[in-house]
Amino acid sequence: MAAVVTNRRVILKRYVTGLPSEDDMEVVTAKTTLAVPAGSEAVMVKNLYVSCDPYMRGRMTRHEVPSYVPDYVPGEVITNCGVMKVVSSGHPDFKDGDLVWGVTGWEEYTLVNNPKPYLHKINYPEFPLSYYTGVLGIAGLTAYGGFFEVSKPKKGDYVFVSAASGAVGQIVGQLAKITGCYVVGSAGSDEKVKLLKTKFGFHDAFNYKKELDLEGALKRCFPDGIDIYFDNVGGAMLDAVLPNMRIGGKITICGMISQYNLERPDGVRNLFYLFAKSLRMEGFLVSNYIAIYHRYEKEMAGYLREGKVVYVEDIVEGLEVAPAALIGLFTGRNVGKQLVTIARR
Repeated sequence: MAAVVTNRRVILKRYVTGLPSEDDMEVVTAKTTLAVPAGSEAVMVKNLYVSCDPYMRGRMTRHEVPSYVPDYVPGEVITNCGVMKVVSSGHPDFKDGDLVWGVTGWEEYTLVNNPKPYLHKINYPEFPLSYYTGVLGIAGLTAYGGFFEVSKPKKGDYVFVSAASGAVGQIVGQLAKITGCYVVGSAGSDEKVKLLKTKFGFHDAFNYKKELDLEGALKRCFPDGIDIYFDNVGGAMLDAVLPNMRIGGKITICGMISQYNLERPDGVRNLFYLFAKSLRMEGFLVSNYIAIYHRYEKEMAGYLREGKVVYVEDIVEGLEVAPAALIGLFTGRNVGKQLVTIARR
């Protein structure tokens, strides 16, 4: 007989308008059987780490017009990427004890009914397993795909990264340095600015909250203009970047965290510069680059071993603090990649 265990899980209580609160989510306890249905190719996993990411905010709102990812459903478990251990498997590619990463629930145990293509084996267990929620997982692939496939940098380019100490931004900046670019980042505290300069090796950085004139701050950092802007925030920063772009520059839209909690998003006034400076502005989804993941994983593992890339994580312990950790992303409380430890194998 398969074991029946308690399974704590985080559910969405209601759809959210504006800034979410901890009360919009709830930790509840259910029962789970640690087995897969007979004859199925499902996989039962024990969740070790789960990721907190800004895009989750969009899934907490009910959309009349479907978004690029499905809305969460009130009363059901919140899902996102995580690191897991297989405890029962009906799939030939996964066996008990395998360490995997992919889409899972914010809960202790999850039944993954369709493990392919949603689960991936961990190929470099010598690194912290938590890295597969970030630098060796979706955040890293987002940075790599967005920077190399969309921004298409050249040696000597002037690169600006917003939210530069976050899960994606810190990787983009370091990849830009490896490429031979001049890199400047913005962040929301003096502590994060220091991290960008001393830990990640950005050539310069500034605290946008202390700048009364964002256009002026960018002109100070880039007197000759910006070739590539990797945008994680949107809003006022995007507006300030546009006049500071060089002719033929590229703006890569990765995220817009400044806009996610607004009922009416901010407008952008400086779009004139898109044609006046022959700029290209392009968004992307990380799902566009899943096919190159294994190439990326191997390349990034090499950078990590050689010390060319370092990664900073902000780890909290326990599902009960997961809602607060997620909400903290929108006030800048985290330093580095935010994730939650559920269990240690």
